[in-house]
Amino acid sequence: MNYFSSDFKLGILGGGQLGKMLLAETRKFDIQTLVLDPSPEAPAQFGCNQFFEGSLMHFETVYRFGKMVDLLTIEIENVNLEALLKLEEEGLPIYPSPKTLHQIQNKGRQKDHYADNDIPTSNFKRFVSLKSLLESIKNDEIEFPFVWKCAQFGYDGTGVKICRSALDLVKLPDVECIAEDMVPFKNELAVIVARSVSGEVKTYPVVEMEFHPEANQVEYVICPARIDEKVAQKAQEIALKVSESFNHIGLLAVEMFQTENDEILVNEVAPRPHNSGHYSIEASYTSQFENHLRAILDLPLGNTASKVAGIMVNLVGEEGFSGQVIYENIEKIMSIDGVTPHIYGKRETRPFRKMGHVTIVNEDMVAARRVAEEVKNSIRVISGQSQ
Repeated sequence: MNYFSSDFKLGILGGGQLGKMLLAETRKFDIQTLVLDPSPEAPAQFGCNQFFEGSLMHFETVYRFGKMVDLLTIEIENVNLEALLKLEEEGLPIYPSPKTLHQIQNKGRQKDHYADNDIPTSNFKRFVSLKSLLESIKNDEIEFPFVWKCAQFGYDGTGVKICRSALDLVKLPDVECIAEDMVPFKNELAVIVARSVSGEVKTYPVVEMEFHPEANQVEYVICPARIDEKVAQKAQEIALKVSESFNHIGLLAVEMFQTENDEILVNEVAPRPHNSGHYSIEASYTSQFENHLRAILDLPLGNTASKVAGIMVNLVGEEGFSGQVIYENIEKIMSIDGVTPHIYGKRETRPFRKMGHVTIVNEDMVAARRVAEEVKNSIRVISGQSQ
C-alpha cells in the first residue's frame, strides 16, 4: 500500500504527548492522520489532519472513529476493546491487536500472563476489591510491606502505592487490585522492542531509570544503562521473550528490576511508545516513534543503536503550583550544548503532571549525567501563582 502522500488514513486513539511525538514522524513521511481524544486541549490536536473529541472508552465513539481510517493504533492502552474487536472482525488492521491489549490492559491479567509463560516476575496476589485485600491481610495471607497496584487505569505513578502498614491502606480506592512482593533491587531497567507486522524484531539498548521517591515517576532515563554486559544481555533476552509471548505489533516497552543478585524480574509492559524511549529522538539512529510507525505499516525497521549517550530528564509540575504554565530558566538550559527541550503543549500545570522532557546527548556518559543534573536543578515548571 502507498502510505506516503496518498489517501491512506492512520487513526490514533489518544492525543497526549506520545501522540504528538508520533505525529512528528507521520508529518515527516506525509501520512494522513486522524486523532481521537477526550480532551479539547489534547497536545496532538494541532499535528494531525483531523482531530475528534470523544471518549476512548465509549463503544460507539471508538467504533465510528475506526470506520474513518485504514489502520488504527494507540498511544494509550485504556481504550474500548469491544469496539476494537468488532472493527478487527470487519477487516480493519489494528496494532497492537485487541487480543494483545486485553492481556496487557489489566495488570492482574498481565501478571498471570508472566506466570503462565514462565517469565520471571515478583510474587503477587490478585483481588477483586479492596475489601478482599483487607480480608487477606486480616487472615495473615499477605504481609507488610507490599506494593499495591490498581488493576486498570493507573498511569504516571497513580494507581501504585507502597504499603508498609495498615495506615497506608486508608485512602486506597475500592477497586480490583494486585498486591506484589517488594523487590530488593539495584536498578530499574527497561528495554523497548519493535516488532513489525511481518515479524521483523529489533530491540533498543537497555536503559536505566531513576525514579522520584514521592511521585513514583521517572526522573531520569539513562542510555546505555550503567550495568554489566551480562546483565544487559539477560534483560534483552527476557524482553524478547515477553514480546514473543504477547505477539505484539508495534512497540513494547518492558520495565524490569535488576535484583541485588543480578536476576531480572519483569515489572510491567506498555504496548506503545514509552517514556523510557524519549531519549531516542536525539540519541538514536531511529527514534522509538519512527520505529512504531515503521512496525505497524510493515516497513523495514530502522537502526535502534545509539549515536551518542543519551539522558532524558522529565519535566513535571512543581509542588505548590497550579495554573497557566511557566517554564522558568528554559533559556538557561537551552544555552548548554547537547540539550533539547520538548514541551508537550499542556497549558495548565499541576504538581507532578508531566509537562515535557529534556534530552541531553554527549559522547561521554559521565558528562551527560552531570549536565542532566544541571538541567534538573535549573528548570522549574511553575505557574504565575503558587497554591
